[in-house]
Amino acid sequence: MKNRYVEIMDSTLRDGEQTNGVSFLPHEKLVVARKLLKGVNVDRIEVASARVSEGEREAVSMICRYASQIGRLDRVEVLGFVDGGKSVDWIADCGGKVINLLAKGSLKHCTHQLHKTPEEHVADILREVAYAHERGLAVNLYLEDWSNGMKDSPEYVYQMMDALVGNSHSASAPQAISRFMLPDTLGVMNPLQVIDYFRKMTSRYPDVHFDFHAHNDYDMAVSNSLAAVYSGARGLHVTVNGLGERCGNAPMASVQAILKDHFHARTSIVESQLNDLSRMVESFSGIAVAPNQPIVGENVFTQVAGVHADGDSKDKLYYNELIPERFGRKREYALGKNSGKANILKNLEELGLELTPEQTRRVTQRITELGDKKEIVTQEDLPYIVSDVLKHDAAEDKVKLVSYVVSTAYGLKPGANIKVEINGRQYEGSAVGDGQYDAFVKALRYIYKKNLDRTFPILANYSVTIPPGGRTDALVQTVISWHYNGGILRTRGLDADQTEAAIKATFKMLNIVENAL
Repeated sequence: MKNRYVEIMDSTLRDGEQTNGVSFLPHEKLVVARKLLKGVNVDRIEVASARVSEGEREAVSMICRYASQIGRLDRVEVLGFVDGGKSVDWIADCGGKVINLLAKGSLKHCTHQLHKTPEEHVADILREVAYAHERGLAVNLYLEDWSNGMKDSPEYVYQMMDALVGNSHSASAPQAISRFMLPDTLGVMNPLQVIDYFRKMTSRYPDVHFDFHAHNDYDMAVSNSLAAVYSGARGLHVTVNGLGERCGNAPMASVQAILKDHFHARTSIVESQLNDLSRMVESFSGIAVAPNQPIVGENVFTQVAGVHADGDSKDKLYYNELIPERFGRKREYALGKNSGKANILKNLEELGLELTPEQTRRVTQRITELGDKKEIVTQEDLPYIVSDVLKHDAAEDKVKLVSYVVSTAYGLKPGANIKVEINGRQYEGSAVGDGQYDAFVKALRYIYKKNLDRTFPILANYSVTIPPGGRTDALVQTVISWHYNGGILRTRGLDADQTEAAIKATFKMLNIVENAL
């Protein structure tokens, strides 16, 4: 296993789009494809199913044009079907050069879905492969439902392989099928079965390039993928954030980390790009990444227990090979009732704040009290907690909201009129926007540009949460992230009114920026 190269094929834009409720626009597919090919540097991408829609035709054509321009068209693959050449023509007309041909990997699928004998199905496949080569396409072959085929009808699988591998390696058509891709279509396998079935395939067909395509119905997509590599698979199929039909596919970031750290295998993946890719797909898909999802989840590089932060300060006692900087991230130390002094000191150190032992004790006590009330405390909140605890006049807000009016009316854009005080001077501004908060921020931007000639931080992300079981007067928590000085500021506001909560979060951000000047 050591130093062995494993191909990574990403299927986010094909299988990942089969996630319930997910539909990528053509330009979104192009942006993700660019990131996958050039930023993350995956070996191959599967971008669509043939003949689905005109939107898919547009997306595939754009991706193929881009890939051709950067010399990577051979890495772009499209799922096609045994349909008398219709899929082949569709892919070729889009500018594609690789078809992933879908064939049947179990006798049940062959006889009950196609109503054909194995011999008839093989003949159809061979005609499709020959026509694909006539149109200039390389061919990879999926054996759909291969996992159940090996369990229920292994002789059928071998019959198919004998006929197709023989064709692939015949003198008249060398390598007619480049890769045989073995999917656990229904996600029913466990790692021991994967090892057993894969070893049977690789021992019987030692010269064939096998890929493995996992599904996560039993939460074993990652472990099954690694079992496949252990047993001879040369390629793995993954998706960003584990998107995919039903419970999804094997997530790219997790597979990459385990391949490198546990198997010492080589891939082409640029790990520092994985977090940016995850955020991009999260945004386009509308499917939020779980906070505790390995590698890309919000919480995975956050130490909560104070003893862990203390250990990190003493020769990194709680570190492992998953160093956050490796994935374009950084380690954080949570603030809450379990924080302890060590977590507080880590956050104060990052902010450049120095407190006496007694002051640190009092701040720790306040954060613990907030944690008992289930209040969320961020590093950005810490200066305000310190100010409140120490009653320090100099830490008073430099940016204050004096007054504001926001309005909305049928047929008109929402408007905002605001008055703010910045370092003792008052300014007024007004604007219209696509929503009340948008109008409010545009009025603020006007004030900062006209009166202070300053660049206003750019909004990066905006989310709203309401406690479960909330009433009509329930508190709303608004979390806003801002691009500032090459980094991200994240602030929270809490109020019964969503716009007011967003405004509070905005003024927290403005005071952080003002105090940093």
